[in-house]
Amino acid sequence: MAATLCQVMGFILSLLGLAGIIAATGMDQWATEDLYDNIVTAVFSYSGLWNSCVRQSSGFTECRPYFTILGLPALLQAVRALMIVGIVLGAIGVVIAIFALKCLKMGNMEDSIKATMTLTAGIMIILAGVCGIAGVSAFANLIVQRTLTPRYTFGPALFVGWIGGAVLFIGGIMLCLACRGMSSEATQRYDGMAYKAASHHTIYKSDTRPRPAFNDSYKAHSVDGRSNQRFDYV
Repeated sequence: MAATLCQVMGFILSLLGLAGIIAATGMDQWATEDLYDNIVTAVFSYSGLWNSCVRQSSGFTECRPYFTILGLPALLQAVRALMIVGIVLGAIGVVIAIFALKCLKMGNMEDSIKATMTLTAGIMIILAGVCGIAGVSAFANLIVQRTLTPRYTFGPALFVGWIGGAVLFIGGIMLCLACRGMSSEATQRYDGMAYKAASHHTIYKSDTRPRPAFNDSYKAHSVDGRSNQRFDYV
């Protein structure tokens, strides 16, 4: 029961974490303009992994995608790759975790196979969480090292990515712990009395009890102890 609960909780956390890093990857507010020194401004700029946006005081927002790939910083391309790899690993791990749920019956699949699938899903989800956290942290380092004006600060997408990656990591650990519990349950379930086949050197002892002689009589007793039949050996 504890292993099943841990598996379900790990699966739910993995879904939430995967949704978090997907949302963070698609958001444009990875780096937002720092308004600490200039509170009143007519133009507010922010950028993400795919677009660079400008919002005017009138409410009009214009976003332009990055039309070049080779002209982008190498660290930004690495962040893109890490986030995409994290999403792919997390999606595959979640799909495997769905088929490995103990509450989901699929044919004659044994618990040992489901335990192995749960462990595989947990490892993939842990790697997805590490990729998400590493990608967001690398972009945060890029913001900190930037000295050009206007200055930028951490946007909401960074915090969404950090939380999503952490939730993915915790969900993967819970799946690995559930695999350990499922393996122990399967071992206890199939433990039984060992049977040893007779070998060629087994000696069978004959029955030496005395048998009744011929013409002896045998009385059959009923359940209440009264004699109701009499058999004579011929």
